[in-house]
Amino acid sequence: MDMAIGARPTSKLTPKPILLSSSNFESVKRSSTNGPSWLKRQFLGGPLSIKMDSKILSTPLRNSVKCSVSEAATEKKIQLVRRDGIRNIAIVAHVDHGKTTLVDAMLRQSKVFRDNQFVQERIMDSNDLERERGITILSKNTSITYKDTKINIIDTPGHSDFGGEVERILNMVEGVLLVVDSVEGPMPQTRFVLKKALEFGHSVIVVINKIDRPSARPDFVINSTFELFIELNATDEQCDFQVIYASGLKGQAGLSPENLSDDLGPLFETVVRCIPGPQIAKDGSLQMLATNIEYDEHKGRIAIGRLHAGMLRKGMDVRICTSEEQCRFGRVSELFAYEKFFRVPTELVEAGDICAVCGIDDIQIGETIADKATGRPLPSIKVEEPTVRMAFSINVSPFVGREGKYVTSRNLRDRLYRELERNLAMKVEDGETSDTFIVSGRGTLHITILIENMRREGYEFMVGPPKVINKTVNDKLLEPFEIAIVEVPEEYVGAVVELLGRRRGHMIDMQGTGRLEGTTFMKYKIPTRGLLGLRNSILTVTRGTAVLNTIFDQYGSWAGDISTRDLGSLVAFDDGTSTSYALASSQDRGQMFIGPGVDVYKGQIIGIHQRPGDLSLNVCKKKAATNIRSNKEQTVVLDSPMEYSLDDCIEYIQEDELVEVTPLSIRMCKNPKMTKKSR
Repeated sequence: MDMAIGARPTSKLTPKPILLSSSNFESVKRSSTNGPSWLKRQFLGGPLSIKMDSKILSTPLRNSVKCSVSEAATEKKIQLVRRDGIRNIAIVAHVDHGKTTLVDAMLRQSKVFRDNQFVQERIMDSNDLERERGITILSKNTSITYKDTKINIIDTPGHSDFGGEVERILNMVEGVLLVVDSVEGPMPQTRFVLKKALEFGHSVIVVINKIDRPSARPDFVINSTFELFIELNATDEQCDFQVIYASGLKGQAGLSPENLSDDLGPLFETVVRCIPGPQIAKDGSLQMLATNIEYDEHKGRIAIGRLHAGMLRKGMDVRICTSEEQCRFGRVSELFAYEKFFRVPTELVEAGDICAVCGIDDIQIGETIADKATGRPLPSIKVEEPTVRMAFSINVSPFVGREGKYVTSRNLRDRLYRELERNLAMKVEDGETSDTFIVSGRGTLHITILIENMRREGYEFMVGPPKVINKTVNDKLLEPFEIAIVEVPEEYVGAVVELLGRRRGHMIDMQGTGRLEGTTFMKYKIPTRGLLGLRNSILTVTRGTAVLNTIFDQYGSWAGDISTRDLGSLVAFDDGTSTSYALASSQDRGQMFIGPGVDVYKGQIIGIHQRPGDLSLNVCKKKAATNIRSNKEQTVVLDSPMEYSLDDCIEYIQEDELVEVTPLSIRMCKNPKMTKKSR
């Protein structure tokens, strides 16, 4: 049954009729929360008028929701066939909206682990850095089986700086689970990942997660999500999305927030029903796009991707194609498929499935493994350009070589260029000197994760302050702008508005209803330069109560000069070891970074000056020894030194300062090259 739903236009957008299946309309009619509840109430601000053909009404209605995206996608390419026994999905969301926790529950309920097996929380976050920071950095594959249907699941990062991971992963799937927090609603990264999924034409299932929270507001979240679909120019079929309400922590899901099942059965059923099987050319020539690369000490490089056409066998001779003109030959030594939480060796993989290939030592992300005789390359993977760059150089401090294993420029160069093999969103260029390299990424966190990984591997080096990547178009200087969303208690609104105003922020929206009572929601368009060092400043003026989220928007005209730091630095005057006697008088000049008994060198930043401009201090001075006995020993009371992380240091430093990174220490210092120039 097809129905045309029209709306009185109340905005500049002219809505097209939405084609709904009969089962979809019945689902909307039965419940205001089962399925897209906005269809009953509003469409672009106007009341709905529904016309139904009386002749077609005799068609029996089914209870299950039938997704129109699946039908539309099948009709596009008639020459291809659907493989019904497999579903390939990616779970995408904003950071901290519960993707990884939801995947944990799906794995547990599909009996991937034994009942008595100990399984740690967020098992998909296997990286030590991911566990420490509580975020997903690298995308990971797993697989479950539900009622004879194999579901390949890819967990993706939620932070905007790792959007490159999400962009290339979407090449492997036919649909996405868009996880949205039941209180916060769509956030900046939600918009980014949804935009990419819609551009690929993927089916979308909206999962309202954390529905068990006391302050959950599912109707508001659904309406906000639908408005987001409209803003991103989604098709009529994509706007007809299915909604599932879930609690990843409790492992429950349902078609309405008041009636959750005891397990995730409704979610599994919806995935099988609404996500189409992969389109394959079963009898065509072999084609597999390498979407991800892993490394194993014994097997070497492992290419991961989805088989688009043909069949892949162990020991098969293949052609590796970069473009039509650039091809080379190789052999598949080992072949793996994903079953449950593990990679399982297999002899044969058919089109539509996700697999891992060993034996091709020089394969890169974006290359195609094709048939040796008739293979043709698939379109390569494209990701958005980086917006921030930082300068990496060898460590030139007096403490060089004390802690690190790799300290030379050759070691640094090899490691940075090796990172490009897997990290498509990053770029590395040679700097002005032979020991300097320019690393460009999607944000400061993107580059900071690389720095943290390198120091854990034993590297010693120095990094400069982050700088934005500008463009010149038609002799006009353009710089990147980002959308910043701030939620702050009402009493700190004035301080935040003043802070963002000084950094050239332009307010777009302001609402008095945040996710908590008494909070204000503000939306700003701000230059990326203004965001450098903003997080610490905004937490300081709001006493740690503000929540800041940002995402890249577009390039715009140069906004003018921005002052990101008002105070200077306290700099060590000489080499030596800090003493309590010297620190007692030095702490009156500002906030100290070090305590007594710490080795320092000339030019090292040891604190924050309480006034603009730098100040050199001698923190190694000792109390003069005399033969005159004092009647009373003087008690020295020292303030606790300020603790700082790698992220804090990178946000703090300015143009003439550097961060010294070693496996055990993080220090800041003045750039010796710029100090000599200033003299």
